[in-house]
Amino acid sequence: MPILPLPIFERDADPSERGSMTLEEEYARVKAPTTLVVRFGSMKMVAEYPSDSGVRPGCGSKLVALTHRGTEITEMLTTTCSNSGCGKSVSRQEMMRYIEQSGGEEFPFHTNGRVLRLATSEDMAIWSQAQSLASTRRLEVAELAGSLQLAMRIVEVEPVLGGESVTVHYTSEERVDFREMVQVLASRFGARIEMHQVGARDEARIVADYERCGQHCCCKNFLKVLKPVSMKSAKVQKATLDPLKISGRCGRLMCCLRYEDETYEELSARLPRRKAHVGTPLGPGIVQDSKILVQLSLVRLDADGRDVAIPVEELTEVDGSPLITKRNSG
Repeated sequence: MPILPLPIFERDADPSERGSMTLEEEYARVKAPTTLVVRFGSMKMVAEYPSDSGVRPGCGSKLVALTHRGTEITEMLTTTCSNSGCGKSVSRQEMMRYIEQSGGEEFPFHTNGRVLRLATSEDMAIWSQAQSLASTRRLEVAELAGSLQLAMRIVEVEPVLGGESVTVHYTSEERVDFREMVQVLASRFGARIEMHQVGARDEARIVADYERCGQHCCCKNFLKVLKPVSMKSAKVQKATLDPLKISGRCGRLMCCLRYEDETYEELSARLPRRKAHVGTPLGPGIVQDSKILVQLSLVRLDADGRDVAIPVEELTEVDGSPLITKRNSG
């Protein structure tokens, strides 16, 4: 029985007869972006590279790019050109503003490279094979460091797709003379050896997975500039001072203590210091304690010794004048 074409299907196949285009037709009309923002490497470095290959990748696409370390697999984050046709595209001004607000000169942002092509199945197979050898190489490098009596601990050995370089991430409490080690490794691996000393927080960025909150470690997921966190932040936020409870996978104070530090400082500055003599709607009294987030002060009244919680907006000086607050030193 012959299959007869139906007029309605023939009209749907004709773009001039339809009110909208198919996804394939829309994709065909999208211009290839000229600049791509990608992420690569164990340290989750971010770069903006030109792309003249004519590819039109989507966010999360695997790309082969020429970076400052060699040819390697990268992951596309976004485009920074206005003609990309993607709703997630950002302008270069927005990108630079984000970098400035995320640490400025300390932000690990690179521009010396270019996108070569979309990663093929052959590229991913080669990359997978190189990754499978990384743990074996780490053991080899650690054994070599031990035989040379170098005071260092090998965190990771990171190759690149093209094999041009191998980066050795290590930790050490002192200065290490690894010139002999680099010569041996360069001969053994047939590549340029880059020694990269990392601290405890960067080590967590490489090897850690989940934190106690159930989320990926911030340093591994999105945090680019790892600044020190002081015990003062824990004290201001009235968090427990037990090191085991406020330390992250790196053994240092958790980075999330910094997120609300500025807000806590501002709210704390509005509250009267402990033992201050203040006025309340119920009469004068002495401040016993304060709750920063709810902006309440516990005041012991002079009249009858009762402890009452008073909002900071209702507190005054004893003479009734507006309260002049100082940073809570309690």
